[in-house]
This record gives sequence, C-alpha cells and structure tokens, in this order.
Amino acid sequence: MELLTIGEFAARSRLSPKALRLYDRLGLLAPARVDAVTGYRWYRRDQVERARLVALLRQLDMPLARIAEVVALPGERAADEVAGYWTAVEERHAVRREVADHIRDRLSGRRTHMYEVKTIDTPEQAVLTERKHVLSDELPRWIPAALDRLGKAAGECGGIAGIPFVAYYAAVSPDSDGPAEACVPVADIAAAEAYAAASGLTGTGHPRTGRATTLRIEPAQRLAYVRITKAQVAHPQILSAFEAVEEWIADRGLSVSGPCREIYFADWDAASASDEVCDIAFPVGEADTAG
Repeated sequence: MELLTIGEFAARSRLSPKALRLYDRLGLLAPARVDAVTGYRWYRRDQVERARLVALLRQLDMPLARIAEVVALPGERAADEVAGYWTAVEERHAVRREVADHIRDRLSGRRTHMYEVKTIDTPEQAVLTERKHVLSDELPRWIPAALDRLGKAAGECGGIAGIPFVAYYAAVSPDSDGPAEACVPVADIAAAEAYAAASGLTGTGHPRTGRATTLRIEPAQRLAYVRITKAQVAHPQILSAFEAVEEWIADRGLSVSGPCREIYFADWDAASASDEVCDIAFPVGEADTAG
C-alpha cells in the first residue's frame, strides 16, 4: 500500500505536522509506519478522511479526549455524539448570553425586574438535610434529586411538615462550591433521629440511599424574601432576586442572621415559566453593632 509522507498527509488532511504529532501522542491518529531510527512518520491514504474529521471537530472547540471517543464510533453513533455535544455547547452559550445581559444591566444601573420584599416569621422546625459541595451548573440536577430523596425519607418519619428549601453556606458559582444544604421539614423527630443515625452507621451513608443524611433543628426566625417565577429561577436571573433582598436588608440597617435559601413551595414539574414557584429568602436580625 502506498504511504504518504507526513508533509503530503498534512497537506491533504489540512492539519499541520505539529498537530499530527500531537494527535499521534494522544492516540487520535497514529501513523501507519514510523521509522525506528529517524522517527519519521508515514500515513495511509485512507487515513485522510479520519484526519479531516478530527480537524472539523476541533473547529467546534471539541476537547481532544471527546474527539477520540467520536472518531472511534460508527457513523450514526458518532453523529449522535456530535449532536449531543453541540446541544450542550448551545445551552452554555445561552447561559453566557444571559450572564452578559445581567452584567450589562448591572453596570448600567438598569433593573430588568422589580421585586417586592416581604417578611415572614417562621417557627422552629426539625429538618432532614443533605449537604454537598456543588458548583452552580450542578444545582439543577442535584436540588431536585436531593429534595426527592429527603422527601421519601420524611415519609418514613411522620411525613413532610413544611416547605422544602435549599440553604447556601457559602457562594455557589462556576468557581465556588458552597456548600449547599437541601432541607425537608419532618413531623416525627424521634423517627428522623433514627433515620439520620442509620446514615452514620457505616460511614457510607444511609443503607438504602447511600447518602449522608442528618437531622438538625432550624430555629424560629424572621425571613426577608422575594417571590419569583420558574423562569426567574434560572441563572443568572436568580442573582437579581438575591441582590434585591440583600439591598433591602442593608437599606433598613438589618443584619443577615443565617444562610440564604431558596424555598420551593410549588410543584416544579407542573408549573409554567410564568408561575411563581420559589422564595429567595434571608434570615434577618437587628444590625450588628460589634466593633
């Protein structure tokens, strides 16, 4: 079989010799022959199509490891893999576009949404919790899964006794991982204590869920909050709601007395984009005058 020199193959495949050497090291495009003494490479003519596919996929900014997976698949499966990759890229671009709009509005002082901040006094309650260090792009998957697990656990502990919520003990962003804490109020504290105790017996989580579940007492407190729609829960729109409550607290000389939270009071799956589904809330107390 006639072999092509690396220069000839580079010209036909539209890849540079430097790129071909890199792809060889990564196992993406191995030459048909390598001279044991000089290290010089030769390629088969039928490798040109694979090389051109690699070059096209790189134009999509596809990571090399992902390209290696795609080119190893048969045609239909490879096409599906590319479609899935590009769908994810478009979703990320959509999020970034929203972030850019949010930043522009913030810098210009323009308010896209006006929020009415209210307060409510909440009683002491026992909550089953699941805590996790999580980045912002993981929240849409982790929150419903964690609340579902805790809701089922609460069903074994006398039932759900209040509205589920997620508390944030530190910033959650693309670079900061919290932690966040999913919380479901429970009716039977003794049963909840037993459930949480079972979670710590093996050090690997609860025997049925494999997740670490704890019980804690949420104190009676006053919450300052705004109510938002399902559409506004999306990042970065939700950041405006958090900022609105923080500004309201600061303007009145109050202090934040606990972790901020998202309180999910509606059926998420049944709600439309314009339905109110969530309260963004901060526990508040008197101003901190220390120092």
